[in-house]
Amino acid sequence: MPMTQQQLLQILPDAGRKAGAFIPVLNSSMGKYGVVTPLRIAAFIAQVGHESGQLRWLKELWGPTVQQAKYEGRADLGNSVVGDGFKFRGRGLIQVTGRTNYANCGKALDLDLLEHPELLEIPRWACESAAWFWQSNGLNELADKGQFTTITRRINGGLNGLDARLQLWARAKAVLCVS
Repeated sequence: MPMTQQQLLQILPDAGRKAGAFIPVLNSSMGKYGVVTPLRIAAFIAQVGHESGQLRWLKELWGPTVQQAKYEGRADLGNSVVGDGFKFRGRGLIQVTGRTNYANCGKALDLDLLEHPELLEIPRWACESAAWFWQSNGLNELADKGQFTTITRRINGGLNGLDARLQLWARAKAVLCVS
């Protein structure tokens, strides 16, 4: 069930003109990675909508904040080289973060993301990386069960922005006629 641009704008009104550029690559990426039922699509669009500021940010806004400064040297992210924290900051619609995640994503998408992490700022790869992450982390199955909070934890590592994510999810379910 491909989404229309109108549906996307009803869910993510702040996307504005960007919705037109994203809808074909969103539909293609969702189809490729099994995000094809209304339940899955609603959860996916709500999560990527929140993570990307409604498609406005394909690269993590950098301060660095206290949280972002902690990316440097984080072994769990594979950030082993000085500067990795900044170089491999969140990118794409789901904000792929860390050297290891960039390497895994690059392998899956057949892209050299270690040399060119900025490729995830291109709509096609921003969408495809998000859908790849979604499928490879078992989020389709969680969406089928309505386990939205667990999905949030897998994406975010916590529950940051949960209320806003839940509002987007409710709107997406209404637009996509999910009961």
